[in-house]
Amino acid sequence: MPEKKTTTETKETEKKATKEVAEIKEVKERKKPVKKEKKEEKTEEKEEEVVKFSGKYIKAIGRRKTAGAQVRLYEKGKGNIVVNDKKNKEYFPVDYASVVTQPLKTIDRLRDFDISIIVKGGGVRAQAEAARHGIARTLLTLDEDLREVLKLEGFLTRDPRKKERKKPGLKKARKAPQWSKR
Repeated sequence: MPEKKTTTETKETEKKATKEVAEIKEVKERKKPVKKEKKEEKTEEKEEEVVKFSGKYIKAIGRRKTAGAQVRLYEKGKGNIVVNDKKNKEYFPVDYASVVTQPLKTIDRLRDFDISIIVKGGGVRAQAEAARHGIARTLLTLDEDLREVLKLEGFLTRDPRKKERKKPGLKKARKAPQWSKR
């Protein structure tokens, strides 16, 4: 049989347990305000990073599949590209962010312009290619001599491929249900 503890021993263990609980609560309370401050600092930094453009601009629309991109090209810029109020590399993954800048890289004027892009519809890849198409069109209105270079790379061609519509009696656009003999 287990030994019975005296009342003084049980009171001492209760006191120790309450002290430990109080210490844990204090530690948790100390940590909470620190985390909130860090979150506030991060949101402030993000707000400062987004650049607002002003002045004259050249605009064009680029399209791909169901995605559309409204592009504004500001002359005398520093190379900032903003997509839907986020930086280019924040909005698009790394490989698609480079797709957006391809027309500027081909004419070696990556740091000469600030660009604001609003993209809607489609997937990430289609949005990136729509933005590329729009940037190429704005560069063309800026300087007509760039047509040969941009046309050769295929940036001015609007890619007409779209998803084919589903037909009645079929499961997809062309996929038929399984044929059965009887």
